[in-house]
Amino acid sequence: MNFPSWLQQAIQARLDEVSARIEHDPELSRVREEKDEAFEGLFAGRDIEQTPEYAEWESRYIVSKGIENERLYMQGLRDGIQLTVSLLGQSMFEETNAKADQTINANP
Repeated sequence: MNFPSWLQQAIQARLDEVSARIEHDPELSRVREEKDEAFEGLFAGRDIEQTPEYAEWESRYIVSKGIENERLYMQGLRDGIQLTVSLLGQSMFEETNAKADQTINANP
């Protein structure tokens, strides 16, 4: 299904806004700092993938990506629900007005 360009632009703008907000989230910033510190520890060993520092970095990286993805998903879900409610509300409003117009026109 192809969306109109205005809707695609609106979705992209919303995604950019939410991504920027998540990027500056204090909790995620803390997790990223911990991940970066663990990454720096990687260079102390020779066989990086076999070191505990690598395992620590990898673990923190996975956690930070998980938090980021969860927040993006939840915001997308909230936006989708809000859009659905809005569209349904508009549809019900138009339907109610159409019925009211029919009633008024039927009873002159």
